[in-house]
Amino acid sequence: MPDKYACEVVVNERLTDNVFIITAVNRALAAKAVAGQFLHIKCGEAHLLRRPVSICSVRGSAFEFVFEVKGEGTRWLSNREAGQMLNILGPLGNGFSIPAGKIITIGGGIGTPPLLFAAESAIGGVTAVIGFQNKDRIILKDEFETVCEEVYVTTDDGSFGIRGPVTAPLPELLGSGEYSAVLACGPRAMLSAVAALCKQYSVPCQVSLEERMGCGVGACLVCACATVSGGTESMSRVCKDGPVFDAGEIFIND
Repeated sequence: MPDKYACEVVVNERLTDNVFIITAVNRALAAKAVAGQFLHIKCGEAHLLRRPVSICSVRGSAFEFVFEVKGEGTRWLSNREAGQMLNILGPLGNGFSIPAGKIITIGGGIGTPPLLFAAESAIGGVTAVIGFQNKDRIILKDEFETVCEEVYVTTDDGSFGIRGPVTAPLPELLGSGEYSAVLACGPRAMLSAVAALCKQYSVPCQVSLEERMGCGVGACLVCACATVSGGTESMSRVCKDGPVFDAGEIFIND
């Protein structure tokens, strides 16, 4: 079984109408965390299943995670206050393998947060591309600008930054030949488009999948997805074998 930690909430801040960022502290958990991994958080005694949430940032003994309120469990989490404790399993899963060269991190909506941790962990330069429905849903822009050389923001309606999908800046960036890898997280359609562009420009791509999870440790198979390795198809568990996969190993459109 993974390690379980008691983590103290330091700050709980609302980023948008239904998106929150919590800063908590536990030195042992923070020391183990790798960009792309996630936490499995117990959301009160009334809710049996934990909620999986990606790690957004780590600084010393403090770590941050961002989540969207979608039900009673995450609503309970959104009401936590400084000084209260959280029961957390983690860090779980396999994170990003970050190369030494210049990279692109690209995130769509609530898939954006784990890429901030990836950008903070990068060895070379980072260009971030983050996309949202409109300006009111933009999160973490200032944080990305602090750690990245360039930050492109796209909105579907053009209310801020570049009008269009988050992939809009990618052809020009990939065509420059400057980048050694692309790290992506977001909806399946977005990941499919990113993977296709990376294949076209021969740039390695890693994708972090967002899936419903039950146990978070690979036992229940709720998050199973189809993968291929060496020409052989199989089923992998996003929580244990991922959530980060090489884009060429998964059937993103499934």
